[in-house]
Amino acid sequence: MSGTLHELAAEFPDFRALVRHLQQTDGHFARLCRSYEDLSRRVHMAERRNEPAGDAMLIDMCKQRRQLKEEIYGMLVQPEPEAEAIKLAV
Repeated sequence: MSGTLHELAAEFPDFRALVRHLQQTDGHFARLCRSYEDLSRRVHMAERRNEPAGDAMLIDMCKQRRQLKEEIYGMLVQPEPEAEAIKLAV
């Protein structure tokens, strides 16, 4: 485990404007992002031993974070046409 906080802006630097746009206009996308960021903080704290978590729990949280990241990425690469214009404008 890396001990690094995984923030969406760092995970998807080419999609920053699109991430902001979708967070403001798509409730499902915004919930996914909040879940990802919350889980990422929990993993980071567990890795730094600031939060008690067993190895199995930490592995499960990392898997959940990866699944959220994959779902978020899927929405970024196949966005709504309006969001595509935001991506191209950057």
